[in-house]
This record gives sequence, structure tokens and C-alpha cells, in this order.
Amino acid sequence: MEQLFTITRQHRKILFNYLNTLPVQLLTKIPQGFNNNIWWNIAHVVVTQQKLVYGRSDLPLNLPDTWVSGYQKGTFPEGVPTKEEQTELKALLFSTVEQTEKDYQNNRFQHYASYMTSPKVPLNSVEDAIAFNVFHEGLHLGSIMALARAVKV
Repeated sequence: MEQLFTITRQHRKILFNYLNTLPVQLLTKIPQGFNNNIWWNIAHVVVTQQKLVYGRSDLPLNLPDTWVSGYQKGTFPEGVPTKEEQTELKALLFSTVEQTEKDYQNNRFQHYASYMTSPKVPLNSVEDAIAFNVFHEGLHLGSIMALARAVKV
């Protein structure tokens, strides 16, 4: 499990770099042929990790409900994030992973409600959710890379 947290932290560093190097105009631009943007993808992976790991374990998520309602599966980008939201997302990228690792090490996850993911990968334990999250974040990193190329044209 330690390696999965290491991979997730490394992935989050890459996402953090996009947030730090691209102006908000490019982070929020939806290029032709796409239905979302870089900002939405980054916020979405943070929300999804929390919902898969904590939500399915009947534990409170480590982020405000406004993030969930704005970036969970089935949502679409709306508006431009404030400076405060930009700062908060940068912090959430790392705090959520650190808290998950700490809670996992402290055996906080005692229950898990099984779930069938969109790509038809069944999740039957918190370990399954943590492993699947690495895959999910990788998919979105691919989308972010394509979006970054498209918005810089």
C-alpha cells in the first residue's frame, strides 16, 4: 500500500505543477472537442479519491461539500475559480493523500460498501479503492496532458 500512496503523491506533484505554471485563463479554457478543462480534471481527482475511499467507507470526506457538488462525476466546469479556491485546491492535492495514508495506517477504514466503477472494475475494499484511484488519476492526467497541448495552440 505504501507504494500506492507514493505514486499518488508523485501524481499530485505533477498536477500541482500545472496549477502553478498555467494561468487561470488556460486552466479553465475548454478547447474545441473537449467537454471539460484542466482545472475541473484536477479538482475532480481530489473529489473522486475522497468519495471512493471515505464516502464508500461511511466516513466524512476531508473537503467541503462545495467541492463535491462542483467536481464529482457527472459535473461540468462552471466559471473561473477564485484565488482562494486556487490556493485551497493546491493544499487539498496533498492534504487529502496525507490524511488518507494516516487514516489507513491507523485502521480507520473498518467498513467498505462495494461499488462497480464506470470502467467495470469492482471495488470491494478500501485497498481496492486506493489502488483504483491510482488508475483513475492516471486517466485524468492523460486528459490534462491533452488539454494542456490544446490550450497552448
